[in-house]
Amino acid sequence: MPLLDVRSLSKRYGTAPVFSNVDLQVARGEFVAILGESGVGKSTLLNCIAGLDTVQAGSVRIAGTDITALAEPAQALFRRQHLGFVFQAFHVLPHLSVAHNVGLPLLLQHQPDAARVHEVLRAVGLDALADRLPQTLSGGQLQRVAIARALVHRPRLILADEPTGNLDPATADKVLDLLSTQVRQHGAACVLVTHSRAAAARADRVLTLTSDGMVNCPSPPGRG
Repeated sequence: MPLLDVRSLSKRYGTAPVFSNVDLQVARGEFVAILGESGVGKSTLLNCIAGLDTVQAGSVRIAGTDITALAEPAQALFRRQHLGFVFQAFHVLPHLSVAHNVGLPLLLQHQPDAARVHEVLRAVGLDALADRLPQTLSGGQLQRVAIARALVHRPRLILADEPTGNLDPATADKVLDLLSTQVRQHGAACVLVTHSRAAAARADRVLTLTSDGMVNCPSPPGRG
């Protein structure tokens, strides 16, 4: 059974189709990248996979649970326990320190763990900034806070929306290493949407979301 199993997923806004009949299966321990032009629906697809947006047809199963069939409170609880989401817009809480922002997923599960927070902050190069507030950080630093928060509770499925878009090449490589480690060592799966072929080349599999909403499978960039 794949960890993520998306079947015939279709999304519209009013009468305008965003994508239709999307199928996607991702195994445990697999890192998948999705490329596509701006506006084709990559971010919307991630939101639908996470249950943050509704769909008109199809299903999303994560670890055997059909989240499209869950009521909203049950979806929220499932996300809290099993998903790590890296948003383009960061969504850090301005009144909390870096460490408290990163530790929030553990706190919501009633499992605070300062050592785990420090470990993941060190992995993204922010351990020296643990006590800083978000408004004192650069865009690249905020992106790393968001990535650390998404990984701290060791989620089963990581959904990453342009996670390296605000980062310099060296830091981007470190972040992609961290995502890969989470997948390889902890049996998670990762779906990354990106415009960057360099980032996509780090994945096991590269797919393309086209303007007609179909996902197809070209050869991974740089892999023949």
